[in-house]
Amino acid sequence: MQTRTDLESLAGATFVWDVRTIGWVAPWALVLLNGGVSASGLSYAPAKINPPPLPREFRGVWVATVGNINWPSAPGLSTAEQKAELVSIFNQAAELRLNAVVFQVRPACDALYASPHEPWSEYLTGRMGQAPVPFYDPLGFAIDEAHKRGIELHAWFNPFRARHTKALSPVASSHISKTQPSLVKRYGHYLWLDPGESAVHEHSLKVILDVVQRYDIDGLHLDDYFYPYPERDNDGQIMDFPDSASWARYRASGGRLERADWRRDNVNRFIEQLYRRVKQDKPHVKVGLSPFGIWRPGVPAQIRGFDAYERLYADSRKWLAEGWTDYFSPQLYWSSDAPGQSFPVLLNWWSRQNPKQRHLWPGISVHGPDGKRAAAEVLNQVMIRRREGGGDGAVFWGMKALFGNRDGVGDLLRSKAFTDAALVPISPWLDHTPPAAPSVSATSTPLKIAIKNTGTESAWLWALQVKRGNDWKLQLLSGRFVGVAFNAGDEPEAIADRAIDRCGNESAPTVLARN
Repeated sequence: MQTRTDLESLAGATFVWDVRTIGWVAPWALVLLNGGVSASGLSYAPAKINPPPLPREFRGVWVATVGNINWPSAPGLSTAEQKAELVSIFNQAAELRLNAVVFQVRPACDALYASPHEPWSEYLTGRMGQAPVPFYDPLGFAIDEAHKRGIELHAWFNPFRARHTKALSPVASSHISKTQPSLVKRYGHYLWLDPGESAVHEHSLKVILDVVQRYDIDGLHLDDYFYPYPERDNDGQIMDFPDSASWARYRASGGRLERADWRRDNVNRFIEQLYRRVKQDKPHVKVGLSPFGIWRPGVPAQIRGFDAYERLYADSRKWLAEGWTDYFSPQLYWSSDAPGQSFPVLLNWWSRQNPKQRHLWPGISVHGPDGKRAAAEVLNQVMIRRREGGGDGAVFWGMKALFGNRDGVGDLLRSKAFTDAALVPISPWLDHTPPAAPSVSATSTPLKIAIKNTGTESAWLWALQVKRGNDWKLQLLSGRFVGVAFNAGDEPEAIADRAIDRCGNESAPTVLARN
């Protein structure tokens, strides 16, 4: 559980009030803000002070559910235990001053939420199709816990994987391998949806868009699994993906592409349609893609390694160039000095493939390929990205290593890189209209700041800056909160508050200073 909170950055601000739930939100206490001016005479008034610009940087972490990698820690935990683990995850993310969690909700045509289309995931209860008892909706719960802390929640989907090698139980009767078996192919030890089938596209789009429409997610996310990674037969030979039937129908209909190009086109069409459909439903929901970190070996010249273009049929450079994504997180899990997979070389190359100027938030591995990455190398990669202009954020792989503070990595990031909170960068192609400045009033003593929305658009966050001496500290609060209280005798010199909308646009600041 959390041992420190970002309320430390306010140096005395200890309370916020949640206008919607009227209840405790760990780790913050809640106080009603309706007092009058105290006998002390301490007062605050509007001031023409310019607070510093708000820092911007995406700081995300992947939370994997497949095989119980990160959450739940084991199948079959009670509802209370599962909830407690999720609360701990979001507390630790807040403590590290992260601002996004990428939460896996569909590992293999199953659901870690109440889906009308696919069965409950076996990683929750140990049995596919069995809902948590007592019932709760993990995705809905995770969204609420994230938003209480001003953290974005991105729902992570695997679009075509249908059965994982870490399966725990018999396949449920409502699973697509039972309801539409013609769409599912066995490939090695996996079951896989055939991306060459139009009905597969329709099904996966239906599943993903259902979540976009019914849940208050901030983003949706696809990782590097499109066509499967190669499997070998008993003789050690790489097996071809068994899509002969869909390929034959394509050729019979007059299709002219070669088979590999047809497979890439299947993936391209799915991603393009997904992006377009999400923007039709909820334009503010960010679409994120996280492909294998190498587009093709030999590009740039010194790069060596797996060919995702040829083996996964993933033309990831095209997705970025076409703007079919709001953020792009290539998995750059190698070291800075790796001769054939250099982190800075790959990052700089990807930054030049971005004509639409989408967000580039590279994937950084906390534990590295051998599980022994030094914390200094993780910090070094964060600083390389900042120094060389390779995007405006990062997503961390290896939640257990990060939150477990392996080799002191969490402490090092918090003390050297994430010394203050940061807002998620603006996405101006989605919306560039700033919200109205909030109304801020003060009563004392102790000092209580009441915040009120003044525009037609509700604030997603309040960006509250507190001045003590020459130092300003930032605290991000959910737009649900209507105020902050400070400890008596520890009131700041000035307070500035801005409203932030769902696309990251910020209002002008409303500033109060002590008389």
